[in-house]
Amino acid sequence: MLRLSYDGTFEGLLTILAGVCRGDPLPDRLTRIPPGTEPEQPDLFGPGGLPGDAFCPASREDAAALAEEFFELSAGAYDSFLCGWMSEFPIAAECIRFGGKVFSAARSAAEAAGGGMGSPEARDGADRAAAGRGDPDVRTVLDAAYKVRYEAERLLGFLRFRPDCRGIYIARCAPDHFVLPRLAGHFFRRFGETPWLIVDEKRGLCLRGDGRGEPRLLNPAALSQETSPGGTEEPGLSSGEYPGDLPWEELWRTYHASINNPLRKNPGLQRQFMPLRYRKYLTEMGGG
Repeated sequence: MLRLSYDGTFEGLLTILAGVCRGDPLPDRLTRIPPGTEPEQPDLFGPGGLPGDAFCPASREDAAALAEEFFELSAGAYDSFLCGWMSEFPIAAECIRFGGKVFSAARSAAEAAGGGMGSPEARDGADRAAAGRGDPDVRTVLDAAYKVRYEAERLLGFLRFRPDCRGIYIARCAPDHFVLPRLAGHFFRRFGETPWLIVDEKRGLCLRGDGRGEPRLLNPAALSQETSPGGTEEPGLSSGEYPGDLPWEELWRTYHASINNPLRKNPGLQRQFMPLRYRKYLTEMGGG
């Protein structure tokens, strides 16, 4: 039985998939090691020290090469693979099997047509494999990917930005899934040259746009070292560091209350479309 662990990064997952595409055996079990922790060494004389236990270190070169090949083969399959990882569900092994089946189907289709992995037949085979919900691994990854895409889409409407003392617009959230990277493009286009920051309180991460280059994902400590003299915490990262209610926020609450019809209130439907985990951050619900 082959049991692997990896560092929990997307590069680490791609590194394992790259090995599978080269002919390495599929792992029977794949464990995600939280970043910053050391993998446990197997006890060769105990019940956990079975042959086949191993830690697979991430390789940026292998990951970058496979990511490019995967995306060119099927952008949809690559995005589902990425979203499966972003879901943070314990489905790393299913993601690897999903990716392996996509490449295998593409290779088989290319060989049958006498073409290469860049041929239309290979891409068609990859797309078909990535859409085959009858396969349990494919279905697991697609279901997880749907949840990630749906939450990212929700946050586009649920994030509420407030300027701090320096004019940086800050929004806070605690999403179920690791969706910050999927928000970068939208808010980069929306804010233009205005600096902004999205804080994921659940994971202790920030997505920062400075109005000049591409948004970057940082942890608060790195952000403080980069932007604050002496490494003090960036203003606005703690919930108590926002300014008091702004005039436009009270206007927004008044507007929201005025358009609500009490006779049409449906708490069950409201919870469905506006789950409780978002409400503490919504100005119109008393949060922010």
